[in-house]
Amino acid sequence: MTAKRILVVEDDESIRESTKDLLEIEGYVVECVKNGDEGLRALRNTESLPDLILLDLMMPVMDGFQFRKVQRQDPNLAAIPVVVLTAAGSSDEKELGAQGYLRKPMEIDAVLEIVKQCCR
Repeated sequence: MTAKRILVVEDDESIRESTKDLLEIEGYVVECVKNGDEGLRALRNTESLPDLILLDLMMPVMDGFQFRKVQRQDPNLAAIPVVVLTAAGSSDEKELGAQGYLRKPMEIDAVLEIVKQCCR
């Protein structure tokens, strides 16, 4: 069975690296980027799209809301499921059409559970 691929789009280096470490220990192939612009470039320059995107909302350069808008308009990227990572809840989040939401600070069990559900 091929390992599931995950793209982590997160500007906080400690969260990005700890999430990558956690998921790689569980057998996932993980790529990390620092903002939405880097995330879109990574998606457009890969031969193998990820099975899931973990997306922070508040980032410099291009935030999660802007990333999601562009992703949803691109027919090659629109079907990739997204789980939103956020510190503060907002009513705007529901408009993102994400498969799930994780509140920061994230609990390990919650991360693993939602990733497992989305990567079946």
